[in-house]
Amino acid sequence: MNCLFCGIVNGSVPSYKIYEDDTVFCFLDINPDSNGHMLIIPKKHYKDLNDIDLNTLNHIIEISKKMKKLLEEKLYIDGLTLIQNNGDVQEVKHFHLHLKPFYNNPKDLMKIEEIYNILTK
Repeated sequence: MNCLFCGIVNGSVPSYKIYEDDTVFCFLDINPDSNGHMLIIPKKHYKDLNDIDLNTLNHIIEISKKMKKLLEEKLYIDGLTLIQNNGDVQEVKHFHLHLKPFYNNPKDLMKIEEIYNILTK
């Protein structure tokens, strides 16, 4: 299997890691829609919502709450949209949850390195 996200988990594909534990890996989206746009993926390969087990899914939601707090504290977001695609709209066929920050007064997109430095310090 040649999965981009499995490559990120095993370190063969570089990423801007924000959080990692035994179950999940969280990193910045390299084509962000807004400052702080990130993904949470399970380390184990699950194709989509039909494939993932409830314990892993619940853990992803738990981590999304932690990442929301981080985004609020470090980037002062005004809201957050969670997006999880399946089927033809799912570009990478490895379950992933997008966390897309919302700002009442949107700023220009910052460089991903700048966002990474803000979130990891």
